[in-house]
Amino acid sequence: MRTQWALAALGVLLLGAGTTRGAPTRSTPALQQLEDVPLPGPAVRLDYQSIDTTANRLYISHMNAGEVVVFDLGNRRVIGVVRGLPGVTGVRAVPPLGRIYASVPGTHQVAVIDARTLRVVARVGEIGFPDGIAYAPEVRKVYVSDESGGGERVIDGPTNRVVATIPLGGEAGNTIYDPGSGRILVAVQTLNEVVEIDPRTNRVTARHKLKGASNPHGMAVDAAGRRLFVANEGNATLLTVDLRTMVVVDTHRIGEDPDVLAFDPGGGRLYVASESGTVSVFTEQAGRLVPDGDLTMPHAHTVSVDPRTHLVYLPLQNVHGRPVLRIMSAQAP
Repeated sequence: MRTQWALAALGVLLLGAGTTRGAPTRSTPALQQLEDVPLPGPAVRLDYQSIDTTANRLYISHMNAGEVVVFDLGNRRVIGVVRGLPGVTGVRAVPPLGRIYASVPGTHQVAVIDARTLRVVARVGEIGFPDGIAYAPEVRKVYVSDESGGGERVIDGPTNRVVATIPLGGEAGNTIYDPGSGRILVAVQTLNEVVEIDPRTNRVTARHKLKGASNPHGMAVDAAGRRLFVANEGNATLLTVDLRTMVVVDTHRIGEDPDVLAFDPGGGRLYVASESGTVSVFTEQAGRLVPDGDLTMPHAHTVSVDPRTHLVYLPLQNVHGRPVLRIMSAQAP
């Protein structure tokens, strides 16, 4: 699905088809709208986000504009735009390296951006369709999924060189790092698996067929609780997986075509954003997820949460003809 959007971005910009009304059509008391901040560029698709708590910034992939938007979380304003990134999908801030990594399907590369100057300092590839990005701090390596099935690319942070390509046997969606195990986890969509990679050896150490998985794509980790959350595009379900056993312990219905997940460890809340515009909110209670409700906004398929303030960020591609960053406050459970 994301591949189709990227192809469109390389041709004619998609100028916000469908509704442009910005108000939620159904709300949950777990979230209250605080502010809509205008974003630069045309009213076209946005994608992944990454919060840098060191610099107090949010990096937003403006996919069909080919840009990464840099947002100051403290002053709530845009402070920069990195251009020349056609079809940009994944974005990951890595403060220890002073870098931002952006997946650029239009050039089949990963752009390495200097966090201080916001200039692209390297372009690493070739990668068929680069998407999710994770960073393994112990070995200072960056892991990039390939949604075209070309295997997981491993980039050495200090040198900006591809040091390995790890065969996965299928198309990969999201890639995340689990600090509890020190492993990289990859959702292999076409195999309905989550694959574990050891960053020290760059080898697959385990493959997990999850019960009820159907085209798994988005993931998030509760490191302290040893839980993995997996969203399935094929059947609109959310799986809760025990990371100690890799057994599915719970299943919930969510919005159609779920995309990006964000977990707030301090607030104990999980947010699941879907292509249908549904954002599903859950709270952890006694080790299980309890649904708080849903809200629906146009094109609300990407979400991030600041673990310090518990504020929730939803970039919306078209509200009254322009893109905005919707900032929402999470109420106490």
